[in-house]
Amino acid sequence: MKRKIILCIMLIAGAVNAQDMRQNAYASLFSDQKANRQGDALTIIVLESTQASNNSETNAGRKSDVGFGLSGGLDKTALPNVDFNVGSKNDFSGKGSTQTSGIIRTKISATVDSVLANGNLLIRGSKKIIINGEEQTIKVKGIVRPSDISPDNAVLSYNISDAELSFEGNGIISDNQKPGLLTKLFHWLF
Repeated sequence: MKRKIILCIMLIAGAVNAQDMRQNAYASLFSDQKANRQGDALTIIVLESTQASNNSETNAGRKSDVGFGLSGGLDKTALPNVDFNVGSKNDFSGKGSTQTSGIIRTKISATVDSVLANGNLLIRGSKKIIINGEEQTIKVKGIVRPSDISPDNAVLSYNISDAELSFEGNGIISDNQKPGLLTKLFHWLF
């Protein structure tokens, strides 16, 4: 009888503490866990290279002249000659060009913000580096397909759809790259 009571207690305790098999269904015995739920972490490998250039040239001109002349005489007395000329000329020539290029290579840890209805993952992550008082912040945000996540739980940045990558810096170097107050004033006036 004691054995039957102990067996019943063990069965009841086992049923109370039972695990749901679906809870561990995503885990594989042979590979590492991939991010697939809210709060999971994954590594973003940022490999971005950009180049852009733009050239423009504008030429405009305008010219106008107004003239008036009067001369004549009366009998033997000559009237003074009167000449009146007005001229105006306006020329404009402008040129401009911009050229930018940049390369970013880094790794950022990100977390899954939410899982969309189709199974895609909305991810977000940032990384801040401070070297000699110069602060650099890299932020990444976007949507990742679970099939783009590699076995080592990493995603290449060009596989992120609706990607927002920002690279910002604060410090002495970035402050010196901005125009001064007088330059800003002259650009505003002219």
